[in-house]
Amino acid sequence: MSLFGGEFPPLREFQTRAHESLREGDRAGHRKQIIMAPTGAGKTILGLNIIKNAVDKGRKAMFLCDRKTLIAQTSEVARTVGLGHHGIIQAQNPMFDMSRLFQIASCQTLMRRGWPDADVLVVDEAHCQYKTWVDYVMSPDCKARVIGLSATPFSKGLGGIFTNLINAATMDELVKLGILVPMRIFSCRKPDMSNAETRGGEWTDEAAAAAELVIVGDVVSEWCKLCRDRKTIIFGPTIDYCNELQKRFAEVGVNMAVFCADTPDDERARVLTEFNRHDSEIRGLISVEALAKGFDVKDVEAVCDCRPLRKSLSTAIQMWGRGLRSSKETGKTDCYLLDFSGNIIRFADDFSKVYYEGLDKLDDGEKLDKEVRKDDEDREPKACPQCGYSPMGRRCVGCGYQPEPKSLIEAAPGEMQEIVLNGKKLATDYMHLYAQVATYAKTRSAPEKQKGRAAHLFKDMTGQWPPKECQIETAPWVEPTRNVLNKIKSLQIAFQHRRAS
Repeated sequence: MSLFGGEFPPLREFQTRAHESLREGDRAGHRKQIIMAPTGAGKTILGLNIIKNAVDKGRKAMFLCDRKTLIAQTSEVARTVGLGHHGIIQAQNPMFDMSRLFQIASCQTLMRRGWPDADVLVVDEAHCQYKTWVDYVMSPDCKARVIGLSATPFSKGLGGIFTNLINAATMDELVKLGILVPMRIFSCRKPDMSNAETRGGEWTDEAAAAAELVIVGDVVSEWCKLCRDRKTIIFGPTIDYCNELQKRFAEVGVNMAVFCADTPDDERARVLTEFNRHDSEIRGLISVEALAKGFDVKDVEAVCDCRPLRKSLSTAIQMWGRGLRSSKETGKTDCYLLDFSGNIIRFADDFSKVYYEGLDKLDDGEKLDKEVRKDDEDREPKACPQCGYSPMGRRCVGCGYQPEPKSLIEAAPGEMQEIVLNGKKLATDYMHLYAQVATYAKTRSAPEKQKGRAAHLFKDMTGQWPPKECQIETAPWVEPTRNVLNKIKSLQIAFQHRRAS
Protein backbone atom coordinates (compact mmCIF):
# COMPACT_ATOMS: atom_id res chain seq x y z
CA MET A 1 0.00 0.00 0.00
CA SER A 2 1.36 3.43 -0.93
CA LEU A 3 2.03 6.02 1.75
CA PHE A 4 -0.45 8.25 -0.09
CA GLY A 5 -3.18 5.59 -0.48
CA GLY A 6 -4.05 3.53 -3.55
CA GLU A 7 -2.10 0.81 -5.27
CA PHE A 8 0.84 1.50 -7.53
CA PRO A 9 0.42 -0.48 -10.79
CA PRO A 10 2.55 -3.62 -11.11
CA LEU A 11 5.74 -3.00 -13.05
CA ARG A 12 6.47 -4.75 -16.30
CA GLU A 13 9.40 -7.16 -16.28
CA PHE A 14 11.75 -4.76 -18.08
CA GLN A 15 10.83 -1.96 -15.66
CA THR A 16 11.61 -4.24 -12.71
CA ARG A 17 14.97 -5.08 -14.30
CA ALA A 18 15.73 -1.38 -14.73
CA HIS A 19 15.00 -0.72 -11.05
CA GLU A 20 17.18 -3.61 -9.95
CA SER A 21 20.00 -2.28 -12.15
CA LEU A 22 19.50 1.10 -10.49
CA ARG A 23 19.87 -0.48 -7.05
CA GLU A 24 22.99 -2.35 -8.16
CA GLY A 25 24.46 0.93 -9.41
CA ASP A 26 23.65 2.59 -6.11
CA ARG A 27 25.34 -0.22 -4.19
CA ALA A 28 28.38 0.23 -6.44
CA GLY A 29 28.61 3.88 -5.43
CA HIS A 30 26.90 5.62 -8.37
CA ARG A 31 25.01 8.63 -6.98
CA LYS A 32 24.08 9.99 -10.43
CA GLN A 33 22.57 7.44 -12.84
CA ILE A 34 20.58 7.77 -16.04
CA ILE A 35 17.94 5.42 -17.45
CA MET A 36 17.55 5.16 -21.22
CA ALA A 37 13.92 4.24 -21.91
CA PRO A 38 12.39 4.55 -25.40
CA THR A 39 9.03 6.14 -26.07
CA GLY A 40 6.41 3.84 -24.57
CA ALA A 41 8.66 2.35 -21.88
CA GLY A 42 6.88 4.35 -19.19
CA LYS A 43 9.58 6.81 -18.11
CA THR A 44 7.15 8.65 -15.87
CA ILE A 45 6.07 5.42 -14.16
CA LEU A 46 9.74 4.45 -13.74
CA GLY A 47 10.45 7.81 -12.14
CA LEU A 48 7.37 7.72 -9.91
CA ASN A 49 8.23 4.22 -8.69
CA ILE A 50 11.65 5.50 -7.63
CA ILE A 51 9.90 8.34 -5.79
CA LYS A 52 7.37 5.97 -4.19
CA ASN A 53 10.20 3.84 -2.78
CA ALA A 54 11.79 6.98 -1.32
CA VAL A 55 8.70 8.53 0.29
CA ASP A 56 7.58 5.18 1.70
CA LYS A 57 10.82 5.33 3.70
CA GLY A 58 10.13 8.89 4.83
CA ARG A 59 12.59 10.50 2.41
CA LYS A 60 12.11 13.71 0.44
CA ALA A 61 11.81 13.29 -3.33
CA MET A 62 11.36 15.57 -6.30
CA PHE A 63 10.28 14.96 -9.91
CA LEU A 64 11.75 17.66 -12.14
CA CYS A 65 9.93 18.39 -15.41
CA ASP A 66 11.91 20.06 -18.15
CA ARG A 67 9.16 22.62 -18.78
CA LYS A 68 6.15 24.07 -16.98
CA THR A 69 3.59 22.65 -19.41
CA LEU A 70 4.40 19.09 -18.27
CA ILE A 71 3.79 19.72 -14.55
CA ALA A 72 0.02 19.19 -14.73
CA GLN A 73 0.46 16.05 -16.83
CA THR A 74 2.97 14.57 -14.37
CA SER A 75 0.77 15.53 -11.40
CA GLU A 76 -2.21 13.78 -12.97
CA VAL A 77 -0.22 10.57 -13.56
CA ALA A 78 1.04 10.69 -9.97
CA ARG A 79 -2.52 11.05 -8.69
CA THR A 80 -3.75 8.04 -10.69
CA VAL A 81 -1.04 5.77 -9.24
CA GLY A 82 -1.70 6.66 -5.61
CA LEU A 83 0.83 9.47 -5.25
CA GLY A 84 -1.67 12.31 -5.16
CA HIS A 85 -0.48 13.73 -1.84
CA HIS A 86 2.29 15.82 -3.41
CA GLY A 87 3.20 19.46 -3.65
CA ILE A 88 3.73 21.47 -6.82
CA ILE A 89 6.40 24.16 -6.69
CA GLN A 90 4.78 26.74 -8.96
CA ALA A 91 3.55 30.26 -8.33
CA GLN A 92 -0.15 30.49 -7.43
CA ASN A 93 -0.64 26.74 -7.85
CA PRO A 94 -3.27 25.50 -5.36
CA MET A 95 -1.12 22.43 -4.67
CA PHE A 96 1.83 24.46 -3.42
CA ASP A 97 2.83 22.88 -0.10
CA MET A 98 6.51 22.59 0.78
CA SER A 99 5.76 20.38 3.80
CA ARG A 100 5.00 17.35 1.61
CA LEU A 101 7.66 14.73 1.01
CA PHE A 102 7.02 14.53 -2.73
CA GLN A 103 7.32 17.65 -4.88
CA ILE A 104 6.88 18.24 -8.62
CA ALA A 105 8.64 21.23 -10.16
CA SER A 106 9.99 22.64 -13.40
CA CYS A 107 13.45 23.95 -14.24
CA GLN A 108 12.01 27.42 -14.94
CA THR A 109 10.42 27.68 -11.50
CA LEU A 110 13.47 26.47 -9.56
CA MET A 111 15.71 28.85 -11.47
CA ARG A 112 13.83 31.69 -9.77
CA ARG A 113 12.98 30.10 -6.39
CA GLY A 114 16.10 28.06 -5.59
CA TRP A 115 16.39 24.39 -4.66
CA PRO A 116 14.65 22.77 -1.67
CA ASP A 117 16.30 19.85 0.09
CA ALA A 118 15.71 16.41 -1.44
CA ASP A 119 17.06 12.92 -0.87
CA VAL A 120 16.09 11.73 -4.36
CA LEU A 121 15.88 13.87 -7.50
CA VAL A 122 14.37 12.44 -10.69
CA VAL A 123 15.16 14.54 -13.78
CA ASP A 124 12.87 13.99 -16.77
CA GLU A 125 14.23 14.57 -20.31
CA ALA A 126 17.72 14.67 -18.78
CA HIS A 127 19.41 14.97 -22.18
CA CYS A 128 18.25 18.61 -22.33
CA GLN A 129 20.77 19.52 -19.58
CA TYR A 130 19.24 22.79 -18.44
CA LYS A 131 21.87 24.85 -16.64
CA THR A 132 19.59 25.22 -13.60
CA TRP A 133 19.66 21.55 -12.60
CA VAL A 134 23.11 20.71 -14.02
CA ASP A 135 24.78 23.40 -11.88
CA TYR A 136 22.85 22.21 -8.83
CA VAL A 137 23.54 18.46 -9.11
CA MET A 138 27.24 19.11 -9.77
CA SER A 139 27.57 21.41 -6.74
CA PRO A 140 28.50 20.35 -3.19
CA ASP A 141 25.05 21.59 -2.08
CA CYS A 142 23.35 18.65 -3.79
CA LYS A 143 23.10 15.71 -1.38
CA ALA A 144 20.44 13.89 -3.39
CA ARG A 145 20.76 10.73 -5.40
CA VAL A 146 20.06 11.86 -8.96
CA ILE A 147 18.29 9.71 -11.56
CA GLY A 148 17.95 11.01 -15.11
CA LEU A 149 15.31 9.77 -17.55
CA SER A 150 15.70 10.00 -21.33
CA ALA A 151 14.71 8.23 -24.53
CA THR A 152 17.76 9.73 -26.25
CA PRO A 153 20.69 10.37 -23.86
CA PHE A 154 22.90 11.55 -26.75
CA SER A 155 23.79 15.12 -25.78
CA LYS A 156 27.33 16.28 -25.12
CA GLY A 157 28.46 16.26 -21.51
CA LEU A 158 26.05 13.68 -20.06
CA GLY A 159 28.99 11.39 -19.33
CA GLY A 160 30.43 14.13 -17.12
CA ILE A 161 27.25 14.25 -15.02
CA PHE A 162 26.01 10.67 -14.83
CA THR A 163 28.38 7.82 -14.02
CA ASN A 164 26.12 4.89 -14.88
CA LEU A 165 23.85 4.19 -17.88
CA ILE A 166 20.93 1.74 -17.62
CA ASN A 167 19.08 0.53 -20.72
CA ALA A 168 15.51 -0.13 -19.57
CA ALA A 169 14.46 -1.73 -22.87
CA THR A 170 15.07 -1.46 -26.60
CA MET A 171 12.53 -0.34 -29.18
CA ASP A 172 12.62 -3.87 -30.61
CA GLU A 173 11.62 -5.33 -27.21
CA LEU A 174 8.73 -2.88 -26.87
CA VAL A 175 7.40 -3.71 -30.34
CA LYS A 176 7.49 -7.43 -29.50
CA LEU A 177 5.62 -6.73 -26.25
CA GLY A 178 2.95 -4.79 -28.15
CA ILE A 179 3.76 -1.54 -26.32
CA LEU A 180 4.94 0.07 -29.55
CA VAL A 181 3.67 -0.58 -33.07
CA PRO A 182 5.83 -1.25 -36.14
CA MET A 183 6.78 1.72 -38.29
CA ARG A 184 5.87 1.59 -41.98
CA ILE A 185 8.09 3.92 -43.98
CA PHE A 186 7.25 5.88 -47.12
CA SER A 187 10.27 7.64 -48.60
CA CYS A 188 8.63 10.56 -50.37
CA ARG A 189 10.16 13.34 -52.41
CA LYS A 190 12.87 15.07 -50.42
CA PRO A 191 14.36 18.55 -50.92
CA ASP A 192 17.72 19.22 -52.51
CA MET A 193 20.05 20.04 -49.60
CA SER A 194 23.29 19.98 -51.63
CA ASN A 195 23.90 23.74 -51.35
CA ALA A 196 22.05 24.38 -48.10
CA GLU A 197 23.83 26.50 -45.50
CA THR A 198 25.21 24.70 -42.45
CA ARG A 199 26.19 25.84 -38.98
CA GLY A 200 28.26 23.58 -36.75
CA GLY A 201 27.86 20.80 -39.30
CA GLU A 202 24.03 20.88 -39.21
CA TRP A 203 21.77 22.55 -41.77
CA THR A 204 20.40 25.86 -40.52
CA ASP A 205 16.67 25.98 -39.83
CA GLU A 206 16.26 28.75 -42.39
CA ALA A 207 18.05 26.75 -45.13
CA ALA A 208 16.01 23.65 -44.32
CA ALA A 209 12.77 25.64 -44.44
CA ALA A 210 13.65 27.22 -47.79
CA ALA A 211 14.41 23.80 -49.27
CA GLU A 212 11.27 22.20 -47.82
CA LEU A 213 9.02 24.96 -49.19
CA VAL A 214 9.91 23.79 -52.70
CA ILE A 215 8.16 20.47 -52.03
CA VAL A 216 5.36 21.68 -49.74
CA GLY A 217 2.81 20.74 -52.39
CA ASP A 218 4.08 17.17 -52.32
CA VAL A 219 3.69 17.05 -48.53
CA VAL A 220 0.01 17.99 -48.83
CA SER A 221 -0.76 15.70 -51.78
CA GLU A 222 1.10 12.65 -50.38
CA TRP A 223 -0.57 13.04 -46.99
CA CYS A 224 -3.99 13.26 -48.64
CA LYS A 225 -3.22 10.11 -50.61
CA LEU A 226 -1.77 8.01 -47.78
CA CYS A 227 -2.91 9.41 -44.44
CA ARG A 228 -6.24 11.18 -44.79
CA ASP A 229 -7.82 8.76 -42.31
CA ARG A 230 -4.88 8.86 -39.88
CA LYS A 231 -4.39 11.32 -37.03
CA THR A 232 -1.02 12.92 -37.77
CA ILE A 233 1.88 14.89 -36.36
CA ILE A 234 4.06 16.88 -38.79
CA PHE A 235 7.48 18.27 -37.96
CA GLY A 236 8.91 21.24 -39.85
CA PRO A 237 12.14 23.26 -39.55
CA THR A 238 10.70 26.69 -38.58
CA ILE A 239 7.50 28.25 -37.26
CA ASP A 240 7.03 30.17 -40.52
CA TYR A 241 7.22 26.90 -42.44
CA CYS A 242 4.65 25.32 -40.10
CA ASN A 243 2.27 28.25 -40.65
CA GLU A 244 2.69 28.01 -44.43
CA LEU A 245 2.05 24.27 -44.39
CA GLN A 246 -1.10 24.77 -42.31
CA LYS A 247 -2.32 27.31 -44.87
CA ARG A 248 -1.72 24.88 -47.75
CA PHE A 249 -3.67 22.13 -45.96
CA ALA A 250 -6.53 24.55 -45.31
CA GLU A 251 -6.70 25.28 -49.03
CA VAL A 252 -7.63 21.62 -49.66
CA GLY A 253 -10.08 21.52 -46.77
CA VAL A 254 -7.90 19.77 -44.16
CA ASN A 255 -7.90 21.13 -40.61
CA MET A 256 -4.36 21.15 -39.24
CA ALA A 257 -3.27 23.13 -36.17
CA VAL A 258 0.11 24.72 -35.54
CA PHE A 259 1.56 23.89 -32.11
CA CYS A 260 4.84 25.77 -31.67
CA ALA A 261 6.84 27.78 -29.17
CA ASP A 262 4.84 30.97 -29.84
CA THR A 263 1.41 29.29 -29.55
CA PRO A 264 -0.34 30.97 -26.55
CA ASP A 265 -1.02 28.75 -23.53
CA ASP A 266 -4.80 29.01 -23.81
CA GLU A 267 -4.66 28.05 -27.49
CA ARG A 268 -2.37 25.11 -26.67
CA ALA A 269 -4.86 23.85 -24.10
CA ARG A 270 -7.78 24.18 -26.54
CA VAL A 271 -5.90 22.42 -29.36
CA LEU A 272 -4.72 19.55 -27.15
CA THR A 273 -8.17 18.99 -25.67
CA GLU A 274 -9.67 18.74 -29.14
CA PHE A 275 -6.81 16.65 -30.60
CA ASN A 276 -7.07 14.14 -27.75
CA ARG A 277 -10.61 13.29 -28.80
CA HIS A 278 -10.71 10.17 -30.97
CA ASP A 279 -13.09 11.89 -33.43
CA SER A 280 -11.16 15.16 -33.37
CA GLU A 281 -11.89 17.74 -36.06
CA ILE A 282 -8.19 18.52 -36.07
CA ARG A 283 -6.55 15.95 -38.35
CA GLY A 284 -2.98 16.83 -37.41
CA LEU A 285 -0.62 19.04 -35.44
CA ILE A 286 2.30 20.84 -37.09
CA SER A 287 5.30 21.66 -34.92
CA VAL A 288 9.04 22.28 -34.85
CA GLU A 289 10.04 20.83 -31.46
CA ALA A 290 7.17 21.48 -29.04
CA LEU A 291 5.73 18.01 -29.73
CA ALA A 292 9.01 16.11 -30.07
CA LYS A 293 9.17 15.09 -26.41
CA GLY A 294 6.78 14.51 -23.55
CA PHE A 295 3.76 14.51 -25.90
CA ASP A 296 1.66 11.37 -26.04
CA VAL A 297 -1.58 10.90 -27.95
CA LYS A 298 -1.87 7.15 -28.46
CA ASP A 299 -4.07 7.15 -31.55
CA VAL A 300 -1.62 9.15 -33.68
CA GLU A 301 -1.04 6.84 -36.64
CA ALA A 302 1.18 8.95 -38.89
CA VAL A 303 4.25 11.15 -38.61
CA CYS A 304 5.44 13.41 -41.43
CA ASP A 305 9.13 14.30 -41.15
CA CYS A 306 9.74 17.58 -43.01
CA ARG A 307 12.77 18.65 -40.97
CA PRO A 308 16.04 17.68 -42.73
CA LEU A 309 18.85 16.72 -40.34
CA ARG A 310 22.27 15.22 -40.85
CA LYS A 311 23.72 15.13 -37.33
CA SER A 312 21.01 14.90 -34.68
CA LEU A 313 19.85 11.28 -34.66
CA SER A 314 18.32 11.93 -31.24
CA THR A 315 16.00 14.60 -32.66
CA ALA A 316 14.94 12.25 -35.45
CA ILE A 317 14.19 9.43 -32.98
CA GLN A 318 12.18 11.78 -30.77
CA MET A 319 10.09 12.92 -33.76
CA TRP A 320 9.42 9.43 -35.12
CA GLY A 321 8.56 8.12 -31.67
CA ARG A 322 5.48 10.37 -31.39
CA GLY A 323 3.46 7.91 -33.45
CA LEU A 324 4.75 4.58 -32.18
CA ARG A 325 2.66 4.04 -29.03
CA SER A 326 0.13 1.27 -29.37
CA SER A 327 -3.58 1.95 -28.87
CA LYS A 328 -5.70 -1.12 -28.23
CA GLU A 329 -8.74 1.08 -27.78
CA THR A 330 -8.62 2.19 -31.42
CA GLY A 331 -7.16 -0.98 -32.95
CA LYS A 332 -3.98 0.77 -34.05
CA THR A 333 -1.58 -1.72 -35.68
CA ASP A 334 1.18 0.42 -37.20
CA CYS A 335 2.44 3.93 -37.76
CA TYR A 336 3.13 5.51 -41.15
CA LEU A 337 6.30 7.57 -41.40
CA LEU A 338 6.19 9.85 -44.43
CA ASP A 339 9.79 10.93 -44.86
CA PHE A 340 10.01 14.23 -46.78
CA SER A 341 13.46 15.01 -45.35
CA GLY A 342 15.68 12.04 -46.25
CA ASN A 343 16.39 11.51 -42.54
CA ILE A 344 15.35 7.86 -42.45
CA ILE A 345 17.92 7.08 -45.16
CA ARG A 346 20.73 9.18 -43.65
CA PHE A 347 20.27 7.63 -40.21
CA ALA A 348 19.34 4.08 -41.27
CA ASP A 349 22.48 2.33 -40.00
CA ASP A 350 22.69 4.10 -36.66
CA PHE A 351 18.93 3.99 -36.06
CA SER A 352 18.87 0.21 -36.52
CA LYS A 353 21.64 -0.17 -33.92
CA VAL A 354 19.77 1.93 -31.35
CA TYR A 355 16.51 0.14 -32.24
CA TYR A 356 17.95 -3.29 -31.41
CA GLU A 357 20.71 -2.56 -28.87
CA GLY A 358 20.24 0.80 -27.18
CA LEU A 359 23.56 2.32 -26.07
CA ASP A 360 26.57 0.67 -24.46
CA LYS A 361 27.74 3.91 -22.81
CA LEU A 362 26.83 7.59 -22.78
CA ASP A 363 29.77 8.58 -24.99
CA ASP A 364 28.29 6.41 -27.76
CA GLY A 365 25.18 8.57 -27.88
CA GLU A 366 27.22 11.76 -27.98
CA LYS A 367 29.18 10.45 -30.96
CA LEU A 368 25.95 9.57 -32.82
CA ASP A 369 24.84 13.20 -32.58
CA LYS A 370 28.24 14.54 -33.69
CA GLU A 371 28.68 12.62 -36.93
CA VAL A 372 27.70 14.39 -40.14
CA ARG A 373 25.84 12.10 -42.56
CA LYS A 374 26.19 13.05 -46.20
CA ASP A 375 23.66 12.34 -48.92
CA ASP A 376 24.70 9.91 -51.64
CA GLU A 377 22.43 10.86 -54.51
CA ASP A 378 23.78 8.07 -56.72
CA ARG A 379 22.92 5.30 -54.30
CA GLU A 380 19.43 3.87 -54.01
CA PRO A 381 18.23 3.09 -50.48
CA LYS A 382 18.98 -0.52 -49.54
CA ALA A 383 16.01 -2.86 -49.20
CA CYS A 384 15.97 -5.92 -46.94
CA PRO A 385 16.53 -9.06 -49.07
CA GLN A 386 14.29 -11.04 -46.73
CA CYS A 387 11.17 -8.85 -46.32
CA GLY A 388 11.72 -5.92 -48.70
CA TYR A 389 11.66 -3.29 -45.92
CA SER A 390 13.43 -0.08 -47.02
CA PRO A 391 15.64 1.62 -46.10
CA MET A 392 17.56 -1.17 -44.40
CA GLY A 393 20.33 -0.32 -41.95
CA ARG A 394 22.87 -2.73 -40.51
CA ARG A 395 19.90 -4.80 -39.36
CA CYS A 396 16.38 -4.72 -40.78
CA VAL A 397 13.95 -2.88 -38.51
CA GLY A 398 11.11 -4.66 -40.31
CA CYS A 399 12.00 -8.32 -39.74
CA GLY A 400 15.32 -8.40 -37.86
CA TYR A 401 17.37 -9.82 -40.75
CA GLN A 402 21.10 -9.17 -40.37
CA PRO A 403 23.58 -10.14 -43.11
CA GLU A 404 26.60 -12.18 -42.08
CA PRO A 405 29.96 -10.38 -42.34
CA LYS A 406 31.57 -11.28 -45.63
CA SER A 407 34.92 -12.17 -44.08
CA LEU A 408 33.49 -14.97 -41.93
CA ILE A 409 33.36 -17.60 -44.66
CA GLU A 410 34.66 -20.75 -43.00
CA ALA A 411 33.19 -22.56 -40.03
CA ALA A 412 35.28 -25.09 -38.12
CA PRO A 413 33.60 -28.15 -36.48
CA GLY A 414 31.92 -27.45 -33.15
CA GLU A 415 31.07 -23.99 -31.88
CA MET A 416 34.28 -22.19 -32.83
CA GLN A 417 34.28 -20.20 -36.03
CA GLU A 418 37.50 -19.53 -37.87
CA ILE A 419 38.07 -16.05 -39.21
CA VAL A 420 39.43 -16.29 -42.74
CA LEU A 421 40.10 -13.41 -45.10
CA ASN A 422 41.23 -13.90 -48.70
CA GLY A 423 42.04 -17.53 -47.95
CA LYS A 424 44.31 -16.67 -45.00
CA LYS A 425 43.38 -17.67 -41.48
CA LEU A 426 43.53 -14.73 -39.06
CA ALA A 427 42.27 -16.40 -35.90
CA THR A 428 40.47 -19.43 -34.48
CA ASP A 429 37.49 -17.34 -33.31
CA TYR A 430 36.40 -13.80 -32.37
CA MET A 431 38.09 -13.78 -28.97
CA HIS A 432 41.38 -14.95 -30.47
CA LEU A 433 41.32 -12.19 -33.09
CA TYR A 434 40.37 -9.52 -30.55
CA ALA A 435 43.19 -10.59 -28.23
CA GLN A 436 45.66 -10.11 -31.10
CA VAL A 437 44.46 -6.64 -32.14
CA ALA A 438 44.21 -5.61 -28.46
CA THR A 439 47.84 -6.65 -27.91
CA TYR A 440 48.85 -4.75 -31.06
CA ALA A 441 47.01 -1.62 -29.87
CA LYS A 442 48.53 -1.81 -26.38
CA THR A 443 52.06 -1.84 -27.79
CA ARG A 444 51.57 0.93 -30.36
CA SER A 445 48.94 3.39 -29.05
CA ALA A 446 48.57 5.81 -26.17
CA PRO A 447 46.44 4.37 -23.31
CA GLU A 448 43.42 6.54 -24.11
CA LYS A 449 43.45 5.38 -27.77
CA GLN A 450 44.03 1.65 -27.29
CA LYS A 451 40.39 0.62 -26.94
CA GLY A 452 39.29 2.54 -30.02
CA ARG A 453 42.18 1.30 -32.16
CA ALA A 454 41.56 -2.33 -31.24
CA ALA A 455 37.85 -1.99 -31.98
CA HIS A 456 38.42 -0.37 -35.38
CA LEU A 457 41.00 -2.96 -36.41
CA PHE A 458 38.56 -5.71 -35.46
CA LYS A 459 35.76 -4.07 -37.44
CA ASP A 460 37.98 -3.48 -40.50
CA MET A 461 38.80 -7.19 -40.58
CA THR A 462 35.40 -8.72 -39.76
CA GLY A 463 32.88 -6.13 -40.87
CA GLN A 464 31.41 -5.72 -37.37
CA TRP A 465 32.34 -4.28 -33.99
CA PRO A 466 33.79 -6.57 -31.30
CA PRO A 467 31.26 -8.49 -29.16
CA LYS A 468 30.50 -6.95 -25.77
CA GLU A 469 32.59 -9.57 -23.97
CA CYS A 470 35.71 -8.30 -25.76
CA GLN A 471 37.22 -5.67 -23.45
CA ILE A 472 40.66 -4.08 -23.80
CA GLU A 473 41.23 -4.27 -20.03
CA THR A 474 40.69 -8.04 -19.80
CA ALA A 475 41.96 -9.23 -23.18
CA PRO A 476 44.82 -11.74 -22.82
CA TRP A 477 48.25 -10.91 -24.23
CA VAL A 478 48.44 -12.70 -27.59
CA GLU A 479 51.13 -11.80 -30.11
CA PRO A 480 49.56 -11.08 -33.53
CA THR A 481 50.19 -13.75 -36.17
CA ARG A 482 51.98 -12.90 -39.40
CA ASN A 483 48.66 -12.93 -41.28
CA VAL A 484 47.11 -10.46 -38.83
CA LEU A 485 50.18 -8.19 -38.99
CA ASN A 486 50.08 -8.28 -42.78
CA LYS A 487 46.40 -7.39 -42.78
CA ILE A 488 47.01 -4.47 -40.41
CA LYS A 489 49.80 -3.25 -42.68
CA SER A 490 47.55 -3.42 -45.75
CA LEU A 491 44.86 -1.45 -43.90
CA GLN A 492 47.42 1.22 -43.01
CA ILE A 493 48.59 1.49 -46.60
CA ALA A 494 45.01 1.79 -47.84
CA PHE A 495 44.38 4.52 -45.27
CA GLN A 496 47.43 6.49 -46.40
CA HIS A 497 46.31 6.23 -50.02
CA ARG A 498 42.88 7.60 -49.12
CA ARG A 499 44.41 10.54 -47.26
CA ALA A 500 46.69 11.36 -50.16
CA SER A 501 43.91 11.23 -52.77
